[in-house]
Parts: sequence; C-alpha cells; structure tokens
Amino acid sequence: MPFVVDASISACWAFHDEDHPTAALALERLRTDEAHAPTLWWYEMRNIVVINERRGRLTREDATAFLHSLGELGISDHHAPDEQTVLFVARTQVLTVYDASYLALAQQLALPLATLDAQLIRAAQAVQVPLFQ
Repeated sequence: MPFVVDASISACWAFHDEDHPTAALALERLRTDEAHAPTLWWYEMRNIVVINERRGRLTREDATAFLHSLGELGISDHHAPDEQTVLFVARTQVLTVYDASYLALAQQLALPLATLDAQLIRAAQAVQVPLFQ
C-alpha cells in the first residue's frame, strides 16, 4: 500500500547510526510500492544533508550518493497543497505548517503516514490518519 513519507523517516536512511525499524520497513516497502511527500520534503532532505556535511557526519561524496539514491526511489512530489487544509491542520493540531503539510497530504490521499516525529504521530492519531507500520 502506498504511503506518505516525512523527512524523519528518510533521514534515517542516510545514517547508519540512526537505524529505526519503521524507517527500514518504509525503505523496504519502497522496493515494491510508492510513497508520496509534499515538496517540502525535497528541501528538508537537502538541508539535512548540508547540515550533516558541515558537522562532518557525511562526506560530500556520501551526501551526493544518498541524494541520488533518494531520486531513484520514485517518491512522488506533491507541489500544490490545499492551503486551507494545511492551515486548518496546523492550527487544530498545534503543528508547524511544515509538519501539517505531511499530515494534510496523508489525509488528502487517504494513505498512512510514515513518521518518527512524536507530535506528528499524536496529531495523526487525533485525526484518525493511519500510521505506517
């Protein structure tokens, strides 16, 4: 079954010391299924890479290889979220607009949300969006 993936899940794929069973399962599922993300995900992943290059956690070569591998996964990029829905979710669930964009997309597509973010998990449960498992 397709799912919506957030940066907390896909960031785990870049770092060997951030192994998480849900992130591993999501990566495995991408071999046979599709995932969706708001455009924000593209920026978040590149920001994670650049920050971790600066911290010495990733080499530029490793970062480039990781970003290339992300592109190979075929995660569908959703460019135009419904502004009113995202704002409503952010306001009612006390989320950042960034996090609300993932939850609103999962609601819109009626798909499970793959996240490790505790606030986003709580909000998904509150609005009865299934979590990826």
